[in-house]
Amino acid sequence: MLNNAALAYGSRKVETASQAELTLMLYEGAIKFCNIALPAIERRDYEKANLNIQKARNIVVELQSTLNHKYPIAKEFDVIYDYIFHKLVDANMKKDAGALEEALAQLRDMRDTWKEVMRTAKMPTA
Repeated sequence: MLNNAALAYGSRKVETASQAELTLMLYEGAIKFCNIALPAIERRDYEKANLNIQKARNIVVELQSTLNHKYPIAKEFDVIYDYIFHKLVDANMKKDAGALEEALAQLRDMRDTWKEVMRTAKMPTA
C-alpha cells in the first residue's frame, strides 16, 4: 500500500513538473544509474552494470534529442552529450570504471550548471 502511494506521488511529481524540473530529474536519474553501475563494475556484477549504464545512456539520448537547435548553446550541449554517451558506451563495453567516472563527472557538472541556471532564472526546483 505504501509502495503504491510512493509510485503515485512520483508519477504526479513528473506530471506536474515544469520543463526545467524535468530536465533536472533526467540529470538526477542518469547520475543515480551511474552511481549504481560503478560499484557493480567493481564487484564484477556486469549484468547490473550493463542495465544501469544503458539506463543512463538512454537518458543522455533523451536529453540530446530534446535540444532546441535554434539556440547556439545547443551545439555545445550536443558535443557534451555526445562525449558522455561515448564514455558510457566505452564503460559498458570494456567494463571500465574510469570511463564511467568521467561520464558521471560530466553529468554532475551539467546538473550543477542546470541548477544554477534554474536558480538564476528563479525557476522552481524539484
